[in-house]
Formats: sequence, structure tokens, C-alpha cells
Amino acid sequence: MREERQTSTDRDVARVSQELASRLRARNVAVHDDDAPGHILEMVEAVERFETTVQAAGGDLMVDEPPRAGTAQPDDARFLLPTRGDDESAMAFVKRLDAACRVARGDNN
Repeated sequence: MREERQTSTDRDVARVSQELASRLRARNVAVHDDDAPGHILEMVEAVERFETTVQAAGGDLMVDEPPRAGTAQPDDARFLLPTRGDDESAMAFVKRLDAACRVARGDNN
């Protein structure tokens, strides 16, 4: 019974991770095969923080984000969602997103 519960939990975690990864990809954020489920969640939360910060600072996500496979020409470069590097870890990307939030807010620190 315990093993069956564990397998069910593993399937649930995998399903939710796939859904979150799809949300990131829809925002043109790269998700790597070796990203842990917890790291995928942290990236989603960091992207949402960034988007909330941009909106609070007067940015328009529809204007500042490039079209899929397009070139970015934002009204304000501070409001452009950073691109995740091919070799960048999930947590390094989260840190860069948090730094981008500070820039979008106009924080000097």
C-alpha cells in the first residue's frame, strides 16, 4: 500500500512539473530535462514575481515581451523577461530574475 501511494505521489509530482514547465515554455523560458520539480516551481514563482513587478512599475507585458521566436524591442529594456542560458542552472536563473525585479523597480541596490 505504501509503495502504491509513493508511485501515485511521484506521478502527481511529474504531472504538476510538466504543467509548470509548459507555463514557463509559453513565456519563452527554457526548461532543461534535468531541472528538479522544486526548481521548476521556483522558476515559475520568480517569473510571476517579475511580471508583477513590471506591471506595478507601469510596464505592459504584451508590449515588452517579444513574439515567440521573435526579436525583443521593448518600450523599456528593464521590463524584458531575461532569457535563461543553455547552461544556466534553474537557481542561477531565479537569482537573475530577482535582480531583474530590483532593476525594474528602480532599486539601486
